[in-house]
Amino acid sequence: MKHTVTIAEHAGFCFGVKRAVDTAYSLLEDAQKTGRKVYCLGSLIHNRIVTDELEKQGLLTISCVEEAEAGSVLLIRAHGEPNGTYEKALAKQVDICDATCPNVRRIHELAKQAGEAGRGVFVIGDPAHPEVIGILGSTSRPLGAADDPAACLALAEQLKDVPVTALAQTTITREKYEACCEALRSVCSDLKAENTICSATKLRQEAASSLAEKSDCMVVIGDRNSSNSRKLESICREKCPVTFFVEKIDDLPLQELKKYNKIGVAASASAPQLIILEVIANMSEVLTNDQNTEMNDMSAFMDEIEKSLKLPGRGEVVTGTVVQVTKDYVVVNLGCKKDGMLPKEEVTLEDDQELTAAFKEGDEVQAKVIKTDDGDGNILLSKKKLQSGENWEEINAALESKEVVNVTVLKEVKGGVIAAYKEVSGFIPMSQLADHYVENAEEFIGKTLPVKVTRVDQRRNKAVFSHKAFLTEEKHKKIAEIWETLNVGDVVEGKVMRFTDYGAFVDIGGIDGLLHISEISWGKLRHPQEALSIGQIINVKILSMNPEKGKISLGLKQNAPEPWSVIDENYHEGDVVTGKVAQIKEYGAFVELAPGLDGLVHISEVAHKRVGKISDELQIGQEIQAKILEIDKEKRRISLSIKATLPLPTAEATKAAEPAKEEAQPAEEA
Repeated sequence: MKHTVTIAEHAGFCFGVKRAVDTAYSLLEDAQKTGRKVYCLGSLIHNRIVTDELEKQGLLTISCVEEAEAGSVLLIRAHGEPNGTYEKALAKQVDICDATCPNVRRIHELAKQAGEAGRGVFVIGDPAHPEVIGILGSTSRPLGAADDPAACLALAEQLKDVPVTALAQTTITREKYEACCEALRSVCSDLKAENTICSATKLRQEAASSLAEKSDCMVVIGDRNSSNSRKLESICREKCPVTFFVEKIDDLPLQELKKYNKIGVAASASAPQLIILEVIANMSEVLTNDQNTEMNDMSAFMDEIEKSLKLPGRGEVVTGTVVQVTKDYVVVNLGCKKDGMLPKEEVTLEDDQELTAAFKEGDEVQAKVIKTDDGDGNILLSKKKLQSGENWEEINAALESKEVVNVTVLKEVKGGVIAAYKEVSGFIPMSQLADHYVENAEEFIGKTLPVKVTRVDQRRNKAVFSHKAFLTEEKHKKIAEIWETLNVGDVVEGKVMRFTDYGAFVDIGGIDGLLHISEISWGKLRHPQEALSIGQIINVKILSMNPEKGKISLGLKQNAPEPWSVIDENYHEGDVVTGKVAQIKEYGAFVELAPGLDGLVHISEVAHKRVGKISDELQIGQEIQAKILEIDKEKRRISLSIKATLPLPTAEATKAAEPAKEEAQPAEEA
């Protein structure tokens, strides 16, 4: 006959039990150095093999706090204790080492909160079980406990008129819990049911049930005094009637097992791995001698056992499975004799995100070991430290490749700001915050900035970033793109940015070009602001480009035709035109008819009378009307006459002017 042996998943110590046992061994080791006595209030776990070994090491089991000596240490087992136990220990001057399972501690907290809210607390579980006693002892409004629907209905009178919060013993089966809830709902008008069954228990029971369905016989390893062991046996027996319960190796019915092909093995939460190994080894030896035996998952299980005896070192990166999530920490099964504890502060969470939203039971988690013992017998883990190491690699890579990374500015410090790239903090000097002078960094706090990594010193946890370097590079890229799109002769839109004595600088889309004063107007200007204003939008023509020197020359006057080239279209001899006096000479005045187009009014053409000094008749900037006497395009000269636009003087005025003319003659000759 061929035998197949399969081990159920999640066999052996649960997190809470393993934590309590590890804590006990740690206390006993310290006690050998200090001489202090270590007590346990009740049996640490429901497994005589383990408790006998602990007693040999010096663990003293007592039934009440009063039995402990003052100055000793009292170990609180995984089941937890009511509030009164802690008060008695304090009064007795006994130190407490609390190994209450985190799952149970959470139930205590729920019970306490329910009592404070005026709600009675009812526990769905065994009323005599120490865990249930501890839960009821942690609330100000205990209502009792029951582990079957009939017992719940029997308490109807004390439950029906009060608000009730129902909590579950961690090891109760889901079927019993749901049946009891149904019974309570028929009695309680205000029932709030909290399913506090331990996920590890649920997973173990589900795995055992599934294996029992497919097996010819089941072997359940546990202790008769253990509630979860008995429940596990009951679950297996329901699906597989041939179920053997094994407390120690002598209980193993090896000859009976030879009768069955498919043999399943399940182990309760209080079954130590050494006993499981011993049972498996004996089964393997007997069945293998009988016929070929296929030990499904056996090598993997043995590897897990070997792995469980080794602890990861500080700084090691480990991978495990989430077995519990609370608002403050995540418990991770690392496959060794200690579980990992991942506190909330060692996880990067989004704004207002809770651990319970970020993690769920069964998730695979990778983290870094910070401590091999956090003081409670757990391995302290950190995802932040793991991510920080990964982030340093990214920072170093960005430094080498000169890539851009995004950082968040956290706070201002002397000389600059602290900014974070994921889990790595770095420094941005004030001079590198922008491409202009920054006096106060307040406007940057909380902002995300693209930066270049300019320096990394991982040993000292230092990194230096530069936002200015990013801006400068982007500006150069933009300028390069602009240079690619521009050509000599293009007319582009620009904005007047600033003036100099020799011209104006115009922004033409990211780069500045020089508009020389001589290229602003066809006329003559003393200063660019005579024709332009800061911020003015103008269309300019690109006259020349020098990419090597980064210089562009612009022209504005080119947008209008040169005045002499269109003189025939706008001016003719005999026309009366309007202009402004631009210059005054001894022999006459130059009048600007249009920018770049001047005409001369000879002194003799200023008035009908004789003019001795032209400045007595005309002033710079004065607007006058004149008649075009002659246009000489070859010499680019226009002769104008003001007096030709004036009425002829009367005879009396002429006579009156003659003496003055005669009087003026000697002076003129002089």
